Amino acid sequence: MEINVVDQIKRFQEFIDANYYSTLLENVRKGHQFLLVDFAELSKFDPDLAVELLDKPEETIKAIEKSIGQFDIENLGNFKVRFENIPLSQEVKIRDIRSHHIGRLIFVQGLVRQKSDVRPQTTSARFECPMCGNIMNVLQLEGTFKEPSRCGCGRKGKFVMLDKEMVDAQGIVLEEASENLEGGEQPKRMNVLLTNDLVSPLSEKRTAPGSRVEAIGVIKEVPIISKSGSRSTRSDLMIEANYVKPTQDTFYEINISPEEEKEILAIANDPRGYEKLINSIAPSIFGYEKIKEGLLLQLMGGVRKTRNDKVVSRGDMHILLIGDPGSGKSALLKRIVQFAPKGRYVSGKGVSGAGLTAAVVKDEFLNGWALEAGAMVLSSDGLICIDEMDKMSNEDRAAMHEALENQTVSISKANIQATLIARTTVLAAANPKFGRFDPYGLISEQIDLPPTLINRFDLIFPIKDLPEEVRDEKLAKHILSLHQKPDLIEPEIDTNMLKKFVGYARQHCHPQLTDGALEEIKEFYLKMRRGGGEGSVKTVPISPRQLEALVRLSEASARSRLDPRVTRKDAKKAIEMLDYCLMQVGFDKETGKIDIDRIATGVGASQRSHIMIVKEVVAELEVKHGKSIPIEEVVQEARNKGLDEDKIEEALERLKRSGDIFEPKRGSISRI
Repeated sequence: MEINVVDQIKRFQEFIDANYYSTLLENVRKGHQFLLVDFAELSKFDPDLAVELLDKPEETIKAIEKSIGQFDIENLGNFKVRFENIPLSQEVKIRDIRSHHIGRLIFVQGLVRQKSDVRPQTTSARFECPMCGNIMNVLQLEGTFKEPSRCGCGRKGKFVMLDKEMVDAQGIVLEEASENLEGGEQPKRMNVLLTNDLVSPLSEKRTAPGSRVEAIGVIKEVPIISKSGSRSTRSDLMIEANYVKPTQDTFYEINISPEEEKEILAIANDPRGYEKLINSIAPSIFGYEKIKEGLLLQLMGGVRKTRNDKVVSRGDMHILLIGDPGSGKSALLKRIVQFAPKGRYVSGKGVSGAGLTAAVVKDEFLNGWALEAGAMVLSSDGLICIDEMDKMSNEDRAAMHEALENQTVSISKANIQATLIARTTVLAAANPKFGRFDPYGLISEQIDLPPTLINRFDLIFPIKDLPEEVRDEKLAKHILSLHQKPDLIEPEIDTNMLKKFVGYARQHCHPQLTDGALEEIKEFYLKMRRGGGEGSVKTVPISPRQLEALVRLSEASARSRLDPRVTRKDAKKAIEMLDYCLMQVGFDKETGKIDIDRIATGVGASQRSHIMIVKEVVAELEVKHGKSIPIEEVVQEARNKGLDEDKIEEALERLKRSGDIFEPKRGSISRI
């Protein structure tokens, strides 16, 4: 049933008067030039009007805006009406948009990939005829600027432009979310035009690259101009947005209702609350209690601190899992992505350095170069899981160094110098050097990652898959019962609630160290440093980076109870967790002490002392023999100083590799 425009305006006035008058006044008072209307309320008030809005959105929205203009309120010029909560029947996938959708109101969901700058756009211009003084208004709806072709008095040619109306406009590129794709499908993209209040500084944050949004708008056709300058028969499609809202929040933007808040506080006050949270991390994966506890603390995170001298201490914790194949690393990563807001999962061979950090691409909007954010930047204030990290090339891994410690990504390419923020928590998984751990070898020697990268991880968990009858029986029973009844194991706290708990803790809880906790951490640090042994070469059991890790772990432990104070108990929990990891990875059997250098530099302190002794021997023998020194004599001298033959060979090999010595002829060495 067609409704004429006068009736439409009248009915809309009644609708706004009945439901939105106070909101309208409030928005005008705040200086907002828009009114957000719930489609469901309009549908209840007048179903015919609602149908009219979906089928002929352009004319209907104009009628609504006219009806608002008739209220006796000041500053109602250029007032916009935005709609939310439109029926699901209007949802169209980006790949399914066709010509019959043109001119209809629909909504699409996707990921913001690119975003142009905000620029003014002309919507209409007024021209005056120099002969008769007639004033003509020309609407500028297409991409090219139009002037009137002739006047009523018969004059053709140039007219004088009096003024023009302009709006702020910005283009974003929306890409389909990967969950909705099947097989080898490429995600399709669609240009969305935002105008007026949709590009205000507040709205701009919602449409930052990487955020998931729902765009409600009208499908428009855009003429394609061919190379010859004529209009092509083909047209491009674009969505002129009416309203854009984010569908995925960061840790800090999760909306929590009062009922959910009560439930969250109940978990925090429950004596078994911490245990329940750990058990809900990944109930379908058997064992690994320590690792699950580490993952919970990682989700909670420490407190980010910015000091007066602008030096920032990161609050995000990074965890590395290194383990035998089939030990459930990927399953843990996939599970964590589910309840981490802005969670992303990438895998080794399919990752490039530019894809992780940022890439410079040709910009179709402005015909220049534009910056396209990579996975670590897109998941800022969220979490990224990097699987198969050992399969990445060294150049690509090197791109992560800055993002892990400083939480920024600096780019200087193609005349673009930029620093992007990447406040991302990283959870990485890798296999040992030879695919499996050698149970008799040192773990630190089997981790095939650069020491500089490993040192940036707060916790490193080796996962060994060794046969053990009792454990194997439990594991087999667990896995097989899950295959028999897939829904057998329910988490104690469901996934959605866990997500809300983590979000609430990060939003509202910023724990501070108490004197007790500070003392506890300091004592542990000093005890470990003292335990390094005496003499010329000490083992370095722990470095200041681990000290910061302890603080972050303690804060995360306090956050899991929603406690504003970091107590001695939290510090002890953090020390226990770090000690567990250091004992697994950094323990030096020769000295019987923990040696952080095994992880941090790849050369343990005991090995370094062997190298020093061999160097001294070579220097002494050089005085006696001249440049060419027989290897046999070096071995004999070093033996006299108490070194094993294996150790001497290893030290010589390392010195050759580092370029300190070379072998001019077989059986003799020379210093460089």
